[in-house]
Amino acid sequence: MIRFFDWSLLLNGFPMKEAISEFKRILTLSETEHSEFVEKRKNEIVAYHLQHNTYYRDFVGRPTISHWAEIPVMTKKDFQKPLAERLSEGYSEKTVFKNKTSGSSGDPFIFAKDKYAHAITWASIIYRFGWYSINFNQSFQARFYGIPLDFFGYTKERIKDFLGKRYRFSIFDLSDKVLENVLKKFSRKKFDYINGYTSSLVLFAKFLQQKNIILTDVCPTLKVCMVTSEMLFEEDKILLEKYLGVPVVNEYGASELDLIAFQNTNGEWQINSETLFVEVLDDNNQPLPYGQEGKIVITSLFNKAHPFIRYDIGDIGILDEKSTVQKPILKKLIGRTNDVAILPSGKKSPGLTFYYVTKSIIEDDGNVKEFIIRQLQKDTFEIDYVSKKELDLSQIKKIEEAIALYLEPGLNFSFNRRETLQRTTRGKLKQFQSMV
Repeated sequence: MIRFFDWSLLLNGFPMKEAISEFKRILTLSETEHSEFVEKRKNEIVAYHLQHNTYYRDFVGRPTISHWAEIPVMTKKDFQKPLAERLSEGYSEKTVFKNKTSGSSGDPFIFAKDKYAHAITWASIIYRFGWYSINFNQSFQARFYGIPLDFFGYTKERIKDFLGKRYRFSIFDLSDKVLENVLKKFSRKKFDYINGYTSSLVLFAKFLQQKNIILTDVCPTLKVCMVTSEMLFEEDKILLEKYLGVPVVNEYGASELDLIAFQNTNGEWQINSETLFVEVLDDNNQPLPYGQEGKIVITSLFNKAHPFIRYDIGDIGILDEKSTVQKPILKKLIGRTNDVAILPSGKKSPGLTFYYVTKSIIEDDGNVKEFIIRQLQKDTFEIDYVSKKELDLSQIKKIEEAIALYLEPGLNFSFNRRETLQRTTRGKLKQFQSMV
C-alpha cells in the first residue's frame, strides 16, 4: 500500500522519523524520568527564546529567569503583530509551518512552528489516534470540517484530504436535504472513523434520530468518532453514541499548539505531557492545586521558531486530583461552546462557520484585535470589533462577499467599531451569539 500520508509529511519537510523516534523515547520514561524531562525542556525552551527571540526577550523584560513562576503569562493579544517580528533568529516565514488560529475566542492571530516541532505534533496525534486502531495511511476518515470555497483553497484542501485518506463533508450547510446526501455517502463508502466539529455532528445525530437510523447499520465499517473544537456535553455524547453507533472520543486541541487532551480508552481525558506543559492558574497567575478551577496555561516544549510559553489559551478547566506530571487528567473543560445560526432559507450553519468568514478580516498587521458576531434576526447580524483603525469600505465589501459565499446571499450586516467588547463573567469572549 502506498503510504500517502507519510509521504505528504516528508514532502513538506517535516522530519517524521526523528520526531517519532524521540516521541517513542519519551513514552518509555519512568515517572521520575518524565518529571526531569519536563523540567529540562521547560528551562531549555525559555532559555532558547530569551537568547534567540528579540520579541520574547522584550516581552519578558529581562535576559534571564530564576523561577518558573516569574515568567509572565502570554495571551492571544500578545501575538497580534506581524509574524516576522515574532520569529526567532534563523527562522523566516518561508522555513516554518505557518497557519492562522480559528479566532473562536475572538482573538485571531497568525502563528508559526518550526518543522521539527510540527513533526513531533504529528507524532503525538498519530500515537493517540492509534489508541483506537486508527492508522492515517490506511483508515478512511469522514471529516466534518469547513473548507475554503475559493478555487485555490478548495483544491488545496481536497488534495490534502486525498493524501490523508479523508472525505470531507462541508459544514456550511447542514439542512435536512444536505444531511440526506451525507447519509447516502455513508451507505456507499467504507468509512473507518469520523472526525469533526462537535456541533456539526450533533446536528447530524439529531437528523438520524428523526429518521430513527443508526449510522453503523448504514456504514458497518465505522469504528469510532472523534469530536473536536467545541464543548461536548454529556447529553450530546449520549445522543451521538446512540445514533452513530460507535464510541465518541473527546479531543481538545489548538492549532497553534498540539492535541492538548485526548480521551483515552479508559474514558479519561488525558493531557499531552510529551510535547506540552499544562498548568491551571488562578487570577494572579499562581498554580492551583489539582481539583481547583482556573485558566488553562500551556507551554510548547519543542517550538523554537515561535514562543508559546505560559500561554493563556483562553479556556477555563480543572485538572483531576489523580493527575501526575506524567499523566495529567483534564477533569473538566468550561466554555468553548458555539451556537448554530439558522438562516432565512432554513439552512443551519454552526458557529464555527464564522471562522471562514472572519478569515477575511484577519490581517497580519494585527489591525482587528477582537470581534464578536451576533445574530439579531434570521437575516440580520451585527459585528462589533476593536481595531487600531476603522474597517474601510473595501474591507467591509470583502467580508460581505465572504458571508454571501459561505452562508447565503441577502443577509444584512452592520459593523460597529468599539473601544472594548463585552465578556462573560469568566472573561471569555464568545465569537458568535445567536439571539434568535
